[in-house]
Order: sequence, then C-alpha cells, then structure tokens
Amino acid sequence: MSPSDKQVVKIQAWWRGTLIRRTLLHAALSAWIIQNWWKEKRRKLWDKKWQTTLETFTRQEWAAVKLQSWVRMWRIRQRYCRLLNAARIIQAYWRCHSCQSRGFIKGQYRITADQLHLQLEFLLASGPYIVTECIPLTIKH
Repeated sequence: MSPSDKQVVKIQAWWRGTLIRRTLLHAALSAWIIQNWWKEKRRKLWDKKWQTTLETFTRQEWAAVKLQSWVRMWRIRQRYCRLLNAARIIQAYWRCHSCQSRGFIKGQYRITADQLHLQLEFLLASGPYIVTECIPLTIKH
C-alpha cells in the first residue's frame, strides 16, 4: 500500500470510530432518558399509592374517633338524664311533703364574684329557724 492509501485508511477508520462513538453516545443518552422517565413514573405511582393508603388510614382513624366521641356523649347524656330525674324526684318530694314533724324548707341564694350568700328558713312544728351564711368562693386561675 502506498503511503497515501494508508492515510486514507486511517481517516476512514477515524471517521467510522467517530460515527460509532456518536451512535453509542446517542444510545446511552436515550437509555438514560428512558431510565429517568421510568424512575419518575414509578415514584409517582408510589406517591399515589402512599397517598391512597394515608387517606384510608385517616378516614378509619377519623371514624374511630367520631364513634368514640358519640359513645362518650351518649354515656354522659344517660348519666345526666339519670341525675336530672333524681333531682326532679327529690324536688317533687320536698315540694309536696307536708309533715308537721319535718316541716318545710325555704331558701334563697345570691352569688357574687367571690362569695355565695345563702339564707335558709326552716319551718318546723317548734317554730321557724333562719340560717344566713356567707361562703367565700375560691377561684383558680
């Protein structure tokens, strides 16, 4: 081979190497783009699954809390109704009770910012008794 043919072969080899390197670089960049797209897609799917799981958990917790509050409210209302009924029975007993040996009780009270003024009048067979009391109220801050 002549020296010019050798140079031609070298130039052709260099050009083929450049084309191959360019093709391989393009293929590597394309693979990298596809891999990044797939990772992003998987991350979004995972985020969506996590969000759905979190919403389901939150909904269940909210339902449990709501149910517990309803049960507590129902139990407190039952207790309140029992106490209210007992107070009505006691009040009716004292309003309608007219026995000379026990007598009647009348009373008044007045509440100020820091005191309870109480006046009770007992009407017994032996005579009336009046009790007046001023009770200080302790207020916690």
